[in-house]
Amino acid sequence: MPRAMTARPPAPHPPEGEACHASPHLCMPEDSRQRAARRLAIARGHLESIRRSLEDPNIYCVDVLRQIKAVQGALDGAASVVLRGHLEAHVATAATRGDAQDMVDELMDVLKYI
Repeated sequence: MPRAMTARPPAPHPPEGEACHASPHLCMPEDSRQRAARRLAIARGHLESIRRSLEDPNIYCVDVLRQIKAVQGALDGAASVVLRGHLEAHVATAATRGDAQDMVDELMDVLKYI
């Protein structure tokens, strides 16, 4: 039987300018955050382009489908960046912190959404 996910109390966010890894709070690595934000900005641009193209009565359905697939790809890319950052920064170091089982449980839960 799977172990029930235990809720960890939220750790306080570190003060402005302080690295979160110096505190007990697990946060997204800076590089991952920036790369995911760039990919989401690309997705937003594609999505806006799709919305505008639908105002054109002559738009071809297949062109819209291609553009939607591009947005899905950008979102998938952002998710991959975030997942990799989580794996590298938190899951790989869980044994050292002593929360390996919590990280495994959390990862199993997250994988339902990927």
